[in-house]
Amino acid sequence: MEQNKVVMDAEGIDRSLTRIASEILEKNKGGEELVLVGIRTGGVFLAERLQRKISGIEGKEIPFGILDITLYRDDLSTSHRKPRLGKTDIPFSLDGRKVVLVDDVLFTGRTIRAAMDALIDFGRPRSIQLAVLIDRGHRELPIRADFVGKNLPSSLWQAVSVNLTEKNGKDEVVIGENT
Repeated sequence: MEQNKVVMDAEGIDRSLTRIASEILEKNKGGEELVLVGIRTGGVFLAERLQRKISGIEGKEIPFGILDITLYRDDLSTSHRKPRLGKTDIPFSLDGRKVVLVDDVLFTGRTIRAAMDALIDFGRPRSIQLAVLIDRGHRELPIRADFVGKNLPSSLWQAVSVNLTEKNGKDEVVIGENT
């Protein structure tokens, strides 16, 4: 039986987010017209951290929003569980903005497809870029991240968990057997 293995600790997560923040600013030639939108739930905490880092570097506040994709999921009709709706809070226009969508793990790409559909309902961004802490492969849709903290090859039967202080009391990324 496979044991859970920590593949990224708190320092590794912080280093990755610092690098991603710098890459976002480099690619976008600064923070002009830049907004961050975190996908509920894990992406929200990472987007908040990125916002603090980028705002600190730029010396000005970068807008931050929260996106709930529950009603945009393509598995709603096949799921037997009642969906739990979260709050979406995007208190600014997306029109003409460079949106960096933030999530914790990129896997099949279906969550990101749903998030892009949801974003379009809020306006017409100039561009949508994707930042993820972990890219574990196994895409079902042609989606790739622009900014990746760590590529983590995994088996389909493995689980990748991103634990963050804001939710789990500890920063770490764990891979183990899917239960």
